[in-house]
Amino acid sequence: MLNSLFFAGESDDADKNLAQHRRELRKQLDPLELSDKAFMQNFRLPKSLFEEILAKIAPFIAPKHNRGLSAEQKLATVLRFFAQGSYQQGVGNDFTMTIGQSTFSETLDQTLTVLERELTYAITMNLTEDERADARRYFYSKLPVPGVVMCIDGTHIRIVAPHDNSIYYFNRKGFYSLNALMICDHRQIIRFVDARFGGSDHDSYIYNSSPISSYFEEKWRNGDRMFKLLGDSAYPSKPWLIKPRRNAEPNSPDSLFNEQHAKARSIIERTFGLLKARFRCLNGERLLHYTPTKCVRIINVCCMLHNLLIMHGITDEFNE
Repeated sequence: MLNSLFFAGESDDADKNLAQHRRELRKQLDPLELSDKAFMQNFRLPKSLFEEILAKIAPFIAPKHNRGLSAEQKLATVLRFFAQGSYQQGVGNDFTMTIGQSTFSETLDQTLTVLERELTYAITMNLTEDERADARRYFYSKLPVPGVVMCIDGTHIRIVAPHDNSIYYFNRKGFYSLNALMICDHRQIIRFVDARFGGSDHDSYIYNSSPISSYFEEKWRNGDRMFKLLGDSAYPSKPWLIKPRRNAEPNSPDSLFNEQHAKARSIIERTFGLLKARFRCLNGERLLHYTPTKCVRIINVCCMLHNLLIMHGITDEFNE
C-alpha cells in the first residue's frame, strides 16, 4: 500500500511538472514570429487574415485565468489541427507540443463554436450582379447553356465509426464518412455546404432533404431563369439543375454536350481538392475522431476559411 501511494504521488507530481513546463514553453513561443512562408505552411492562412479573424473572435475566447491559453494560441492551435489533422504533429519543432490532449479538446470545442458563429458571413448564396454575370460568362464559355452560375456535388469526409447508428455512416466505398453536399461558383468559392448526412445517403436524397432544394425551387417559381446549377447524373431532374444527357451515342450532339458538361463541372472537383489540400483534417488520408455533429462543425469552418482565403486573393493550390 505504501509503495502504491508513493508511485501515485510521484505520477501526480510528474503531471504537474509537465503542465508547468508546457506553460513556460508557451510563453516563449509566438506563432506570429514565424516567417510568412512558415506561417502559411503551419496554419494555411497569411498573418494578415489570421489577425483579422483573431480580432473578431478574441473577445469570446479570452483566457479565464493567466495560466490559460491566449486567444492567439487557441486560434493557432485549432488552425494547426485543421492543417494537419492532428493536434500534435512534428513534435520537437511544433509549438503545439506545449498543449496536452485535454487542453486541446477544450480549446477545439470553444474556438470551433466561436469560429462557426463569427465567420458565417463567409458562406452565402447571395451573388452580386457582377458575380452572377461573371459566373454566367465562365460557365457559358464551357457549356453553351444560359444561366448557369454554380456547380453541385457531394464529397465524402472520413470519420471514425460513430457509437450510435454506425451503419448510417458506412458508405459504398467501404469506410465511414459524412457525405457533404457543396455548391461552388466559378471562383471555387463554396456558396453552400450541408455536411449533416451520413456516407450511406445518396446524393439525390441529400439534395431533396436539404434546404437548398427549396431555395432553388423558390427562385425558379419567382421567375429567375438565370440561376442554374450543374450537377452529375446522381441528382434529380429539375429545370434549374442541368445534368448530363442519358444514353448519349458516341460522336453525337449529346455526347459533345456531356463532354462540355464534364469540363464545366470539373471546377467543383478542383474545389474539393483545394479544400482538402489546405485542410488535411478533411483529406481522405485522415480520420476525424469526433462525433458526427462536431465533424460537421469542423467541415463548416474549414469551408469558411477556404472562402476567406480566396476572398483575400489566395487561390493557388497549397504546396507544402
